[in-house]
Amino acid sequence: MVWIKKCLQVAGVLGLGLASWLWLTMLSPWFYSPPDELADVEQRTHHVFVYGTLRYTVVRWLVMGSSGDPQPAILEGYHRNGLDVSAQPGDQVEGLILSVTPGELERLDRYERLGERYTRERKALADGSLAWVYVRLPETSQLSMPSPARQIALIP
Repeated sequence: MVWIKKCLQVAGVLGLGLASWLWLTMLSPWFYSPPDELADVEQRTHHVFVYGTLRYTVVRWLVMGSSGDPQPAILEGYHRNGLDVSAQPGDQVEGLILSVTPGELERLDRYERLGERYTRERKALADGSLAWVYVRLPETSQLSMPSPARQIALIP
């Protein structure tokens, strides 16, 4: 009986931890601010091509609060590298196209950490339609590394 109580306590703590992480990642006012140079989101329906975690309905519901009316889509001339896409003539990336409201697009921007991890670019899909695509930014840690000539040794 004691082990059941312990298991329930552990499950409760893990569940609370997961809920806290989801809230901090997707809803909290902390840890993310949109870039200052980001234009206001136009008040219209937007189309977004997704190829990673957002292909999963449960993730879309957690992030946007809706499914986004997903339809199969193909991004031609690109190759998927994990959670990124890069130009690659002759290749293609299979994914989904979502129809989203301006508020849902802002929630997607937050989830993708627009300006910190990803940029949002308009790309033509295989059917000729245009959609926003999140493309990974270069790793900022690599960009801010000091050059060997500028390293300073601190000697007490």
